[in-house]
Amino acid sequence: MHPTRLTATRVTATVAALALSASLATALAGTAAAAPSAAAPQAQPVPPGHGKSLALAAADRAADSGLDELRHGADEELVRTSVTPWANGLYYAAYERTYRGLPVVGGDAVVVSDSAGKVREVTGAKAPAIKVSTKAKVTAEAALATAREQLASVESASAPELTVLLKGGKAVLTWHTRVTGRTAQNAPSALDTYVDARTGSVAQATDKILHADGRGYHNGNVTIDTAASSMTDTSRGGFKCGGQNGSAYTGSSPWGNNGANDLVTACVDIMYAAQRESDMLKQWFGYNGINGQGGMVPARAGLSEVNAYYDGTKTTYGRNQNGTNQLTGIDVVAHEYGHEIFDRTPGSAGSSNENGGLNESTGDIFGALTEHFANNPNDTPDYTVGEKLNFTGNNQPIRNMYNPSLINNNPNCYTQLTSGTEVHAAAGPQNHWFYLLAEGSNPGGGKPNSPICSGGPSSVTGIGIQKAGKVFMGALLMKTSSWNHLAARKATLTSAKNTYGSVECNAVKAAWNAIGVPAQSGETDCGGTTNPDFSLALNPSTGSVQPGASVTSTVNTSTTGGSAQTVQLSASGAPSGVTVSFSPTSVTSGSSSTMTVQVAAGTANGTYPITVTGTGSATHTVTYQLSVGTTTPPTGCGNTEYSYQGTLASGQAAAQPDGSYYYSATSGTHVGCLRGPAGSDFDLYLQKWNGSAWADVAVGGTATADEDTSYYGTAGYYRYVVHAYSGSGAYTLGLSAP
Repeated sequence: MHPTRLTATRVTATVAALALSASLATALAGTAAAAPSAAAPQAQPVPPGHGKSLALAAADRAADSGLDELRHGADEELVRTSVTPWANGLYYAAYERTYRGLPVVGGDAVVVSDSAGKVREVTGAKAPAIKVSTKAKVTAEAALATAREQLASVESASAPELTVLLKGGKAVLTWHTRVTGRTAQNAPSALDTYVDARTGSVAQATDKILHADGRGYHNGNVTIDTAASSMTDTSRGGFKCGGQNGSAYTGSSPWGNNGANDLVTACVDIMYAAQRESDMLKQWFGYNGINGQGGMVPARAGLSEVNAYYDGTKTTYGRNQNGTNQLTGIDVVAHEYGHEIFDRTPGSAGSSNENGGLNESTGDIFGALTEHFANNPNDTPDYTVGEKLNFTGNNQPIRNMYNPSLINNNPNCYTQLTSGTEVHAAAGPQNHWFYLLAEGSNPGGGKPNSPICSGGPSSVTGIGIQKAGKVFMGALLMKTSSWNHLAARKATLTSAKNTYGSVECNAVKAAWNAIGVPAQSGETDCGGTTNPDFSLALNPSTGSVQPGASVTSTVNTSTTGGSAQTVQLSASGAPSGVTVSFSPTSVTSGSSSTMTVQVAAGTANGTYPITVTGTGSATHTVTYQLSVGTTTPPTGCGNTEYSYQGTLASGQAAAQPDGSYYYSATSGTHVGCLRGPAGSDFDLYLQKWNGSAWADVAVGGTATADEDTSYYGTAGYYRYVVHAYSGSGAYTLGLSAP
């Protein structure tokens, strides 16, 4: 989603969208090349609190440059959708892919960067090159009818949205809709359905439902946060609990009567568990509640089935097999809200069976974490699921984390999983891993021992459940739609090393080895020293040139691990008639090189991706999009003091000067002059640093290619943002500063 144009009625929305700390939708993805006519304005000292901006600027440059797994074609964009601050100055920036303005399912990515402006880690779901028509042959109405046919009864269905689905290494144009209702077996369902927009057949269907002061029944007399007359918690995003009609129960404190099947009492237990889970996330991990924004979906009690589930919009709780109590124990409630955590972190919930098992395990892990945080004497902390609820009438828990095989012979080890393993059983290996990481294989103190799979270490020493939980939460923030056990191993190792250090990292590695998940290429080295590594970025990552001319871009490198190293630069993929050179051809990481792209006369017009490779202790790639025979930078800003040129695709934005900012030591007038490509709509924003974020102080937002601004301001830090609202091509920015 691109920023809204600034008009008199849209000022507030645009200011919020364009402030970097509030996440410009395209994240200043296309930082432009500078061709200054004079020395650039002073850029030092760095504004206070600028670490987040530096981290996100580095992440956005990586996304725009197509670093490693972030590679994308000329018709694709990686749009930053969320930012999560973490320990030690780290930020997790999540990106979703679009193709010609359409959302893409798959191909999502996460960039981990730090407050020094360095990229620390990149994870991405594998995405093929997308080349597909965006014109549907099947109507939205026909697709909706097909989607509704997938359920026996339908309660609601969202309006179909044209979406590119990445499946089996191919891109498919589909209509996406979510249908809520019941299956032929009368089970509740919330089906994300993708109908092929060419053939009308179902390309993919994934069920979002994952089953499984008051006087509570399970938790005793507890304190909960509610409104005076309803079971609504305004401090957690309006979280509420009520019956099957969706309305919050009304009344007054004390809520409930400790009755086993009293539904207000059931809501006491639900709200207590959910609120403790939310508090645990904030106090132990520094994460803002269940959905990452301080809230959570509402809850409904009183389902007349042996079931509890999350469907993407609510959690629902039924009764046990014998009808003797409601399924609202701490671990079950926290399990369901664990699904929301999995759903709301990057990559959401995937479609594979293995991904589903990891989702179920995530619910179990958050159930155990919440029990330990609450430390309620009526439900003492443990590593079993539903042990107090007698789910199926056999007085047994439904899952066991320290030895999964004790319940229905569920698999303990990764090597025991198959593509057909039922998703709840498939939770076993990661549950086992988490227990080993938190408690170890022989914890003592009355805690149960945990077996080690064949080929694993002789023993594992735990690091404690709070540390284990924070490592796991940090890994979830690196999750993509292709999440599996191998990716989880890599992400948890990175999380442990970044959050704590080598001791915890080695414990994570030992726990994965103990359940048979093998080491992966490129995984974090847990040694006491940091692995030498570097990162690449292009500024700009796109360029337009006429045949017979040349264009340049700066290849920036940074040291992201260990000591600075020599990085050899090369290019591949240039079309006939195009040569690429670097000056210098190798740099010490932390330095930059000028890439010159020379286009011979007679070179065919078109857009060409050129892969730039940096080779050192590791190999990294970025992608430069070259447009031949399209546009040249316009003129018309000759009266300003400084001049910059760049190229933007529609929807992109760039910060100037040179992707940075300048410092004005005195009060005076700031003059901006933007000349964009003919027929386009480019906008210009002057922003000033207010101590914590960039705020708009002058805007040129007309529906034309050219904009002029003038602003009298006090001393401070300033920058310009050029935004291609519609249309693509080269632009010139002129500016004068006091």
